[in-house]
Amino acid sequence: MLMAHPTVLRNLIDQYEALRVLHAESGSEEARRRMDDVAYTLCVSTGTADVDSALVAARHRLPGARPEDDSVLTA
Repeated sequence: MLMAHPTVLRNLIDQYEALRVLHAESGSEEARRRMDDVAYTLCVSTGTADVDSALVAARHRLPGARPEDDSVLTA
């Protein structure tokens, strides 16, 4: 599988998070459409099937990420 460059992943994560806030605040159709497009790109870039898994996978591929999976740990 091709691996997206960490810079691309960081950009996609940042875009998705910004669009999620924008959509929550304005509820605009344009923000939702753009958020769906970025979510799809994140899924394709990480080889996952849903945006939550894609975000976890992308974050784990960034420099400085902890190698262990901490997504199931409780605080």
